[in-house]
Amino acid sequence: MTAANPSPIDLYVVAGNPVGHSRSPEIHAAFAKQTGQSLHYDRLLCPLDGFEASLRAFVAGGGRGCNITVPFKFEAFRLAARHTPRALLAGAVNTMRFDEGAWLGDNTDGAGLVADIERNANRPLRDRRVLLIGAGGASAGVLGSLIVGRPAEVRVVNRSADKAIALIDTHRDWAAQHGVRLSAAGLDEVGDAHDVVINGTSASLSGAGVPLPPRDAPVLARGGIAVDMMYGPAAAAFLDWARAQAGDGGEMRDGLGMLVEQAAEAFFLWRGVRPDSARVLANLRAGREADA
Repeated sequence: MTAANPSPIDLYVVAGNPVGHSRSPEIHAAFAKQTGQSLHYDRLLCPLDGFEASLRAFVAGGGRGCNITVPFKFEAFRLAARHTPRALLAGAVNTMRFDEGAWLGDNTDGAGLVADIERNANRPLRDRRVLLIGAGGASAGVLGSLIVGRPAEVRVVNRSADKAIALIDTHRDWAAQHGVRLSAAGLDEVGDAHDVVINGTSASLSGAGVPLPPRDAPVLARGGIAVDMMYGPAAAAFLDWARAQAGDGGEMRDGLGMLVEQAAEAFFLWRGVRPDSARVLANLRAGREADA
């Protein structure tokens, strides 16, 4: 039996497997210091067959909320009694708030990704051609927000084309409302010269690097932007591949900006205060402490 939290400090975690690499505790500690919020944020390694049990033990010990990383975003959606509209659209949850009697599920991934592309990199999505690689929980979490940016097209490709088709089918009405064309295909039908290429697969995390088969025509247009949702050294191979296609004027971004921006969204959901995400990201990029 887990003892109740004896401290007045509110407890939060990032739950996943693996989770040891996560920089979320550092980011949320910086947000808390900025905003004067009293909380403690840690990592929670969940057994692959024990996600629900791990969360319930955390809540019993005083946990107030959590972020969820691979591979539990779909399971988190099923565990939430209530969902935000963006979580319902995604069908996946990366943020939970443990309201008494009714856990709330949200998905802040898409908002974080779009904020990093449009605000931090100053690359508006409007009228651009976007390629989203992968159709799992990460891609499901960002597709709705990408559509809100009103690109001309979002093409989703996946090793299983059927899974990519299923993902865009859940977003067709949303895309129609925003005047965005959706398409889906297997990895061998990527298409050429996209303005934005986003890696939403776990290839970087597993060390596989580039998730696409070799091809002659460039996938990324000259001067385009590529984003790997993974961050740090894991993203290097994908971004090197994209850099060779984009040339001068291209923008290569790992997932650190997305991580910070989605964390800011989660922090606002939990605490009702919006932190200065730009300052935290600048510190991390410069190799300084996040709260410097």
